[in-house]
Parts: sequence; C-alpha cells; structure tokens
Amino acid sequence: MEQKRGQAEWEVHSLQDTITFARQLAELAKPGVVIALDGDLGAGKTAFSQAFAAAIGVQGVVNSPTFTIIKEYEGAELPFYHMDVYRLSQEEADELGLDDYFYGSGVTIVEWASLIEDLLPPNRLALFIENLGGETRRFRITGLGEPYADWCGQWNMMEETE
Repeated sequence: MEQKRGQAEWEVHSLQDTITFARQLAELAKPGVVIALDGDLGAGKTAFSQAFAAAIGVQGVVNSPTFTIIKEYEGAELPFYHMDVYRLSQEEADELGLDDYFYGSGVTIVEWASLIEDLLPPNRLALFIENLGGETRRFRITGLGEPYADWCGQWNMMEETE
C-alpha cells in the first residue's frame, strides 16, 4: 500500500511569523511526532525549533545541539528532543538509538534530517526552510503518512481562506 503524502507551502515575512507558524504546528504535537527539518545555513532552523519548543511549554533557553547532537527538554505535557545531525555520518547516527526518541513519548525535531533519511521513521513531517532574503522564508512542507499528510491539507485550506 502506498504511503499517504501531502504537500504545502507557508511563507513568513518576519521572525514573529515563524513563531506563529511554529505555534500552529505545536498545537498538533503528540507523542511520537517527528519533524525532519532542513534548509540552508542561516535559514532559521534553530529559530523555528526554539519557537516550537516554547510553544509546547519548554522553559529556558533552547539552543542548537550542534556539538552535543541531542538535547532533551521537558515541555508542559511532552518531552522535546532536539537533534542536530550535521556532523554525524549515517553510521554514527545509527549507533545512537534514535528510534527510542522517534517512537518515544516526546516530540522530536531533527535539524539536517536529510543526512540520515534512511534512519528516519517513514511517517514524519519534512520541513525545508528556504531563505528568500531579509526575514522572508518559505517553508516547504511534506507530510509523509498519517497524520502528517492531513496536516498539509489543513494548511492548504487555511491558505485558501486567507
């Protein structure tokens, strides 16, 4: 059976718009949600992750786990797992036991996720942030499987009504 797939785009024109989008996505968060986050250097992956973490109730500073690879935080209702796999080979990532995070009780954001695509769960939300200049960003969103494909449909309907 073919996996359900959805696509959407979301354009933001300021950091506040990014925060708003992250909040909307955080409202859908539940245990086992995996967000595969990619984009060019400086596109705003960490800013998005920080906004998402704040929206699920993570207190304090959330910074990029570039050198620690994985940081764990407690949210209001869900743990938040923030990963940066930029410096890992696929073999190194495979040894970290990422499935414990992906299929655990929290929400996971993986920055530079395309580098370990074979290790990601088949059902996930893939976000690619494109820098369009200044503070303007385009989020290209691909929902792979349930419930992510349906989320894309919801965002597309919201765009049509605006």
